[in-house]
Amino acid sequence: MRGKQPIVLSEDAKDRALASIKRYFLEDMEQEIGDLKAELLFDFFVREIGPTVYNHAVTDARAFFEERTADLEGICYQVEFPYWPKRR
Repeated sequence: MRGKQPIVLSEDAKDRALASIKRYFLEDMEQEIGDLKAELLFDFFVREIGPTVYNHAVTDARAFFEERTADLEGICYQVEFPYWPKRR
């Protein structure tokens, strides 16, 4: 298992997130914040709740794949020597 790695977003995603934070403060909190405050808030939430969101996503992905691979043997394998039915 690999060590912890920081959560990194693309520059485009980060720019859109920062714009969203600034808009949220302006429209919902009636407070204008600058780039620095928006970025500090963004960095805090990515560090603080990012791992929780990431872990939840990993759990969801694992459940998704486990559900789809539960009957992998039944889906992938063929019955061998099917001509002669098994006798009891």
